[in-house]
Amino acid sequence: MPEAAFDRSNARHSQGSSNQGWIPLHAHLHRTLKERQLLVQKQRVLVAVSGGQDSLCLVKLLLDLQPKWGWHLAIAHCNHRWRLDSDANAVYVSQLACNWQIPYYQQTAESSTISEATARQWRYEALTTIAQQHDYSCIATGHTASDRAETLLYNLMRGSGADGLQALVWKRLLTPAIQLVRPLLSMTRAATGQFCHDAQLQVWDDTTNDDLTYARNRIRQELLPSLHHFNPQVEYALSQTAELLQADVEYLEAQAAALLQQAQHPARPGLDRSLLKHAPLALQRRTARQFLQQALPSAPNFDHIEKLVSLITAPNRSQTDPFPGGAIAHVEANWIWLKHYNDSCG
Repeated sequence: MPEAAFDRSNARHSQGSSNQGWIPLHAHLHRTLKERQLLVQKQRVLVAVSGGQDSLCLVKLLLDLQPKWGWHLAIAHCNHRWRLDSDANAVYVSQLACNWQIPYYQQTAESSTISEATARQWRYEALTTIAQQHDYSCIATGHTASDRAETLLYNLMRGSGADGLQALVWKRLLTPAIQLVRPLLSMTRAATGQFCHDAQLQVWDDTTNDDLTYARNRIRQELLPSLHHFNPQVEYALSQTAELLQADVEYLEAQAAALLQQAQHPARPGLDRSLLKHAPLALQRRTARQFLQQALPSAPNFDHIEKLVSLITAPNRSQTDPFPGGAIAHVEANWIWLKHYNDSCG
């Protein structure tokens, strides 16, 4: 079972704690890192620091644990240039790195990003570039259980399946040599805020967090507070749901990959219907999606997957309308073939 979320009350401590000033939050993170195998001894870890409370909490906790783990820590800051104080924010983070005597790296966007999705993509690309240039095998970000709850709600309202609802995972590969880890996923935002307050860390106030034109800000400031009336621990409950879904998704994806390997034609883009028709619908859909991900120029959506799945039991010579890129799936006996037709074929 997933570990209990660390909330504000757990984060409170006395500076006289044992183990060189460790508090329960240090012990919690130390245990999480070991049990989930997020980091290893003497690893080169690049910590993404925005200056907000979550990233400050993360880097300070890792610095406190560094003597025990022997990590080589560094700070990376991504300047999106979308606020008037963005440059001052970057200077503040660089000063923190100087005070803590650890390396500091910065990437500045050439132009201000226009959407959350674009900003997120640029940020991960920038962090990956820094890690590659300076030989860091791991990038750590300060995402919390609160972020996980917000992501679940955001994707739920967009109609996502289980994959989208559990999208914020503990670790994933950015490249074959660089792993992204999120060590704070069992801690709430209340806990990181309490830690920063008690540790007297000055948090940089990101004014974009108050802009309600961003959907995530409305979820954070309006929806989640309303849900607290139904469950005061709603952030932990939603984060736990994402944790449970993650295990389900990993299992189903592995089963679908095995089924695809059996059903896929070795030389042409085709699927053996006789092997797919007796599989559960959940595996049929996932196998179809994995197949289309390989064959189409863009990620398939729900409708694309459903029309391919419908061919598993469709009459011979049935076919779909075109997928993105112009391909059409059609049935020939036991096979579903995916083929591009030019205009002359009609």
